Amino acid sequence: MQESAVRVVLAHGAWSDGSSWNKVIAGLRSEGVRAVAVPLPLTSLADDVAALDRTLERVDGPVVVVGHAYAGAVIASTTSEKVAALVYVAALAPDEGETVADVFYRNEPHPQAPELGPDRHQLIWLPEEAFATAFAQQASTDDQAVLAAAQRPLAAASIGVPVGRPAWKDAPSWFLVAEEDRMIPAETQRFMAERMKARVRTVPADHVPMVTAPSAVVDIVMEAVREVESGR
Repeated sequence: MQESAVRVVLAHGAWSDGSSWNKVIAGLRSEGVRAVAVPLPLTSLADDVAALDRTLERVDGPVVVVGHAYAGAVIASTTSEKVAALVYVAALAPDEGETVADVFYRNEPHPQAPELGPDRHQLIWLPEEAFATAFAQQASTDDQAVLAAAQRPLAAASIGVPVGRPAWKDAPSWFLVAEEDRMIPAETQRFMAERMKARVRTVPADHVPMVTAPSAVVDIVMEAVREVESGR
């Protein structure tokens, strides 16, 4: 199989790390596409965008950038010319002047969504029990345990920063709506996807389709990759 010249960069959301993309990385590799996961510090939106930009510097373009949850704001904030397309996986897509919190709290939360708040260090942790009830309710108990053990907290200030002009206004975008998401309601996801004029796909998955429905994630990313290939 000939390797694609298009690369994929994967940005994890809050309470995750790069290992959350393991199944997607393997699936893309089987399609001849190389992918790399960004190690986001989750210390501020600016820090996370800088981490993404450092990773993009190391990757030969063109690049399809994929963001999950909070990282939707991160991938839309890069100005790298290597970015040829954006893929949102149950992600947050604030418009210019909005914050992550604005879109996250746009609709009523799911009844089983956890209450979130910062600790004395101004870090937001996900309660361990929430991985089984809201974050990854479709995952195996082993996957839930690993996700909980590997979680990285999000700095509270990260979700209160207004974003600039998002990259999805200028680059083609795709959006995978997770219909069983208990963290970001599907209604919120559809609103953002429609506003972005993204190409929308849906999957009956929880908040982490990359773990519980990786083939659906690979499929939508490959759709973006093939379009970028055809336009080169």
